[in-house]
Amino acid sequence: MPSVNRIASISALAGALCDERGSSAETAAIPGFACVVELTHMSTDSRQTGRAPARRSLPSLGPRGEGWVAIQAVLIVAIAVTGVLGPRWPVEARPWLWGAAGVLGAAGVVLFAGGSQRLGRQLTPFPKPVENGGVKQDGAYRLVRHPIYGGVLLMGLAWALATSPLALVPWALACPFLETKRYREETWLLERHPDYDEYRRRVKHRFVPFAW
Repeated sequence: MPSVNRIASISALAGALCDERGSSAETAAIPGFACVVELTHMSTDSRQTGRAPARRSLPSLGPRGEGWVAIQAVLIVAIAVTGVLGPRWPVEARPWLWGAAGVLGAAGVVLFAGGSQRLGRQLTPFPKPVENGGVKQDGAYRLVRHPIYGGVLLMGLAWALATSPLALVPWALACPFLETKRYREETWLLERHPDYDEYRRRVKHRFVPFAW
């Protein structure tokens, strides 16, 4: 009997939700069924349109997102300082690490420069888009949505590999931070440029071409 009572409770809850949203006459006789049908249709529509359900936006941390820039600056300084003051990599590993650092650093510079150049006068350190700007979709932005962030991460990783393993700690913290900042920035972009949603679905990678 406990399972029957549980099913009845779930049905009653669904019925209450249904009453708030409004049920059709055909399904009102079965408690909760209308809501189940409606939620099923909502899920199907979401898969068909490719759009995720609406989510609450992150805090702006200032009119233009100044707080996000301040945290990012702290992380970049931390990567630089720990690379200088931290312990060195083992001698036998340095040639391989320096080679990898050279490749990653060069790729980071290309991404960073390419993204900055394509933005032109729209370039800003703040995540909130500038007034009267547009959605860049050419150059580096054909491969990734945020090439500048990707360039920063690759250059930070290259610095850590060339200097000290301790620098990997703030770099690892910078990865989820820039993902979160990227989400905040894209929320603003969607509010200002509805066509950004189509661009976001077309360009899957966020930071590094073919990888991330």
